[in-house]
Amino acid sequence: MSNRRVVVTGMGAISPLGLDVEQTWKGLVAGRSGISKITAFDASTSSVRIAGQIPGFDGGDTFGRRRARHLDRVVQLALVATKEAIESSKLDLVSTPERIGVVYATGIGGIKTLEDGIRVLVGRGAEWVNPYVVPMMIPNMAAGEIAMEWQLLGYNCCTVTACSASAHAIGTAFDAIRLGRADAMVCGGSEAAVTPVGIAGFAAMKALSTRNDEPERASRPFDSERDGFVMGEGAATLMIEERDFALRRGAPVLAELVGYGATADAYHITQPHPTGDGAVRAMHAAIADAGLTPADIGYVNAHGTSTPPNDRIETLALKRVFGSQMPLVSSTKSMTGHTLGAAGALESVFSILALQTGMAPPTINLENPDPECDLDYVANVARRGQFRYVMTNSLGFGGHNASLVFGPALGGRPRQKQRLGRIRRGRARKKPAAS
Repeated sequence: MSNRRVVVTGMGAISPLGLDVEQTWKGLVAGRSGISKITAFDASTSSVRIAGQIPGFDGGDTFGRRRARHLDRVVQLALVATKEAIESSKLDLVSTPERIGVVYATGIGGIKTLEDGIRVLVGRGAEWVNPYVVPMMIPNMAAGEIAMEWQLLGYNCCTVTACSASAHAIGTAFDAIRLGRADAMVCGGSEAAVTPVGIAGFAAMKALSTRNDEPERASRPFDSERDGFVMGEGAATLMIEERDFALRRGAPVLAELVGYGATADAYHITQPHPTGDGAVRAMHAAIADAGLTPADIGYVNAHGTSTPPNDRIETLALKRVFGSQMPLVSSTKSMTGHTLGAAGALESVFSILALQTGMAPPTINLENPDPECDLDYVANVARRGQFRYVMTNSLGFGGHNASLVFGPALGGRPRQKQRLGRIRRGRARKKPAAS
């Protein structure tokens, strides 16, 4: 593996807590919930009537009514977050566009466009279907639109791995730079699935919280009274660059991306492996890729969905990795809701800000801890900490697991890195039939 190092030089975000990184981080550290009654559509007859929606965002105001009609909300959010990331990085995109690429993720894609198209097909007939339905709904369109908006001519692709999608996007972009295929990459993820089908589909699985009368208290990771996750929408983008490339231009280096691990559970379409095996191997792989040991990690932004199985099994996995040297752990989904394919990127932004500020964001609504979730989850109030490296975990439907490790801006080189992709191999376990 090349010794090319990769740094983060720009960040952008739009979330239920705010329209940019600053607003979102302030809300997060304050322990403010972004969950509210659904206003995007009439949810009055739904069993789930709450979600994490972005306040004050109107695509027509941002892009103009004509252009907005040709961009699904998932792409609109991606473009907003990417604009902030690129501008904050101060990168000259004109001089070497062939060496700048995009890896952008989503878990679902343009679901509202698809719903609208089906409604027209059924109600009025095929000849009335919008010719933009396909290009607006396909998952790769955010990556394509970002490249077109900023004329980025390099490596370009989309990762679609459910709740791990944007963590995989960042990891894939990281590898593209390390392998010499690019000097800089735009990477992240977007999701806009607070729609009738999006909510109904997850509700039918009994995956969503039905605490409709208390929206702000509905997302409660690791709490004994948790009853499911809360859907959130949002987007986050990182601008990452080869370290020397960034230093030569005097870039504002925010952190170093030092490790990436990705594994599969190969167990069940929605449930994590009961021993946390895939998550354990992903964390070990990311730590080894960084040339670190578990003791070097000071904070973990957990996947922490607020579903009974995830929180219990992720806790078990963290114990298996860190043992008695447990870092601070928190779940920011308690405030943003679960932004699905955007979660890994949004939580990477949070992890980098925790690294920069020495402030671990809280897990709010943690009032009655589950006896099987017995770690220090920074309950309810943000806390100062001393940590040099931070990790974020993303665990997706289909058994997709990804972990990312970030270190200090312009820090010393980590210990000798292991070969890319090395993971701890365990014996294959016989799996029961899916239920």
